[in-house]
Amino acid sequence: IDYNFFQSFPKGWEIGTTTLTNYVSSMKHVFSQEGAESLGGFGAIGNMFPERWNWLSFWEITAFLSVALAFMNIIPIPGLDGGHVMFLLYEIITRRQAPEKVLIVAQYIGMAFLLLLLLYANGNDIFRAFFK
Repeated sequence: IDYNFFQSFPKGWEIGTTTLTNYVSSMKHVFSQEGAESLGGFGAIGNMFPERWNWLSFWEITAFLSVALAFMNIIPIPGLDGGHVMFLLYEIITRRQAPEKVLIVAQYIGMAFLLLLLLYANGNDIFRAFFK
């Protein structure tokens, strides 16, 4: 369907809000058993793209990845923006900064968690490539 210049704005808004609503509603599956099993790394991301080039698919997948990364980034894990917000909220509530040792240990734990998640996700890709 071709839209003229003025028709494209409302249609783009409609498609964008529908897509964002679908992404947000599907995020509940991330923290389930099924979500953990379907977690993938770089190989899974590469497999999302079709074999033949398609601009629409490219931008839809790019938008999905952007929204997924934004959602994951606000989770309160030290090392991500959500972790920084968590410590800022602590400062606002207690009116004092968290001890520096606590911040350092939290960053180490957060980074270890993120690295383990990276290894798990890419390990799932390797497992699927050879055993499924």
